[in-house]
Amino acid sequence: MRELITTLANGQTFLANLPEVVLNIIFISLGAVVLTTVCAVLALVGVYMERKVSAHIQDRVGPMYVGGFHGWLQTAADALKLLLKEDIVPALADKKLHFFAPILVFGATLATFAVLPFGRHYVMSDMNIGILYILAISSLVVIGTILAGWASNNKWSLLGAMRSAAQVVSFEIPASLAILVIIMAVGSMNLGEIVNVQVGGIHKWLIWKFFPFNLLAFIIYFIATLAETNRAPFDLPEAESEIVAGFHTEYSGFKWAAFFLAEYANMFMVGVVGATLFLGGWSSPFGDFMNSGPFQIFWIFAKAFGLIFVQIWIRWTLPRVRVDQLMYTSWKVLTPFAFVAIIGVGFYMIL
Repeated sequence: MRELITTLANGQTFLANLPEVVLNIIFISLGAVVLTTVCAVLALVGVYMERKVSAHIQDRVGPMYVGGFHGWLQTAADALKLLLKEDIVPALADKKLHFFAPILVFGATLATFAVLPFGRHYVMSDMNIGILYILAISSLVVIGTILAGWASNNKWSLLGAMRSAAQVVSFEIPASLAILVIIMAVGSMNLGEIVNVQVGGIHKWLIWKFFPFNLLAFIIYFIATLAETNRAPFDLPEAESEIVAGFHTEYSGFKWAAFFLAEYANMFMVGVVGATLFLGGWSSPFGDFMNSGPFQIFWIFAKAFGLIFVQIWIRWTLPRVRVDQLMYTSWKVLTPFAFVAIIGVGFYMIL
């Protein structure tokens, strides 16, 4: 740690004399600033991408032309508008929890980025239990959502929060079981090791291994993450036709922007995890060709945004499901098929 900070400071020797605790605080603070900036940029790119895809799918005129070349200024204007909006807190709300909820939601999402491998040497913390860490930390988002609904003292917010909690908890089960298929196949929860076994080309990606069970696990994971990130057709916690805006009805300005950033950061996070587990991660699909240095970052971003594109495509194609259909999909469709995938991979490994 000391050598890294000293190197980043271009040889400033006074850093080498600082206590280890101070250096750790400096490193963590710099990492938090960088990750927050990256999440903000990803949200802007995600919004711009969503507008373009929806415009092409539904022949919308506005998102294609308003705001400069292909409407890029409209996204920047919306971001500036959010930052300048007044922060309104209901008079009967629990003001402390109302303030803390978006911080918890965004902070939990941001913390998952610490273990995401963007390249062989581009990872903040190379944990041996990286997958377990992501599953544990990302589940804290549910607590923030419940706090937001409860603290707002609004029946629509509370109903949206209850829907979100039931939805996320339900779909975490099949998502975790689908991830367990990859852990069984590789024998490790370290994300770096999972990518290393897929290096060598598209034919080595884990989505093809133990066919068709890994492919089934990937489909289950993708559908479950749609629900976990509140994306259509599972966007019931934010169903504007039923409960106004759901758990963030009483939020505005920067606090609402924190929920917004967390949603798109979550989309990117599940995209990176899906690409890492099933699609080779940062490795090139062409073997050793374009498989070094910055190209690794390019491949992981390309695969993640490819999955995000499918998420957006589904949003503007499929109608919203009912609550009973949502629960049926989780408990009676995805979860049983996830167990089928686990048992199938187990038999493959025995044979």
